[in-house]
Amino acid sequence: MGHLRDLTIGFARTGLTGYGGGPSTIPLIEYEAVKRYRWMTEDEFGETLALANTLPGPIATKMAAYIGYKVKGTVGAIVAILAHILPTIFGMLFLLGILYSYKDAPFVKGMVLGVAPIIAVMLVEMCYKFFVKGNKGLGIYTNVILCIASLIVLTLLNIHPGIVIAVFLIFAFFIATYKQKSNSSGSIVNDTKKRESV
Repeated sequence: MGHLRDLTIGFARTGLTGYGGGPSTIPLIEYEAVKRYRWMTEDEFGETLALANTLPGPIATKMAAYIGYKVKGTVGAIVAILAHILPTIFGMLFLLGILYSYKDAPFVKGMVLGVAPIIAVMLVEMCYKFFVKGNKGLGIYTNVILCIASLIVLTLLNIHPGIVIAVFLIFAFFIATYKQKSNSSGSIVNDTKKRESV
């Protein structure tokens, strides 16, 4: 019961204080999972975050599911997910009820319009961070080419984003497999040369 209580409290805190969506919630989840409750090490958290980034869906929910499962199995995963999302759901329902009651009021329309630039800035910031990550993993030239190709495919050809993501994941899988085979064959050749020289 102690672990379930800790999961409930920890992920309720991340759900209540994680303003701005998934990226802003990740440091909060790391603090709860690594520093406060020590459910995993920093290396384990980094590996989990990398794996969660490759899967569809909200990053914070995926992290909650994995950490909850690691701590207390299936029940832990369910508890962590619910503890993380329920505060946000109730908060949104409460705020939407208020906004709907005053939807025609000028100050509500002003609030909605005022949020738009903030959302735009947050999206630009998120895009920049993803672009930087892409540069580290792919190199700047490959990253730029893939970005341009994605832009053309999504906007001009109007292909569904899910299809594009699936194609890119398959492409990345084959590239990673090819590199691994190349490295393995290279190490075998080097070992053979060393033995021959001896």
